[in-house]
Amino acid sequence: MKLRGLYAITDSELLKGRLLPYVEAALKGGATLLQYRDKSSDNARRLREAEALRELCNRYGAALIINDDAELAARLGVGLHLGQTDGSLSAARALLGRQAIIGGTCHAQLELADAAAKEGASYVAFGRFFNSNTKPGAPAATVELLDQAKARINLPIVAIGGVTLDNAPALIERGASMVAVVHALFAADSAAEVERRARAFSDLFIPD
Repeated sequence: MKLRGLYAITDSELLKGRLLPYVEAALKGGATLLQYRDKSSDNARRLREAEALRELCNRYGAALIINDDAELAARLGVGLHLGQTDGSLSAARALLGRQAIIGGTCHAQLELADAAAKEGASYVAFGRFFNSNTKPGAPAATVELLDQAKARINLPIVAIGGVTLDNAPALIERGASMVAVVHALFAADSAAEVERRARAFSDLFIPD
């Protein structure tokens, strides 16, 4: 699938009790990728939720990505996103196969993106670009970094960290293939509002 558009990322606190309806609303609104991010140790619940999310993604033609759990991704036959301390991309590629979507966090460093590309990443993620609720202490990336990455790395580029409808256009203009969004998408009063926001983000991407 083409890695372009809105990349929705779940937050277990923010979506407590409304994970499935809010995720379905984001997918209805056009989210291309959905990352299931849950750092808890309740493996039974995580498996159950991930299976339900996989079904939703299949229904809406989106791809499910599991954050930082290669075994769960392998069990479900879905994609994986790894942070810098979450294990080896090349090992994940060997485990999940050639077709799996595997992304890597590269913070604000082109060298990390070079390494991720060599290890078989499907996309590289840079950030944070703006103040972020999810990762307040993460090192800041600049739009100039996107220019450099686009010229140097032949992979889709994901921009993450404090992305909103107001600042996303500048990131897309400078080379972001996808914008990853948590709060500006899911911190909403209703599923209908999540769908409206997802559609607004999706509409920022002009079809190639």
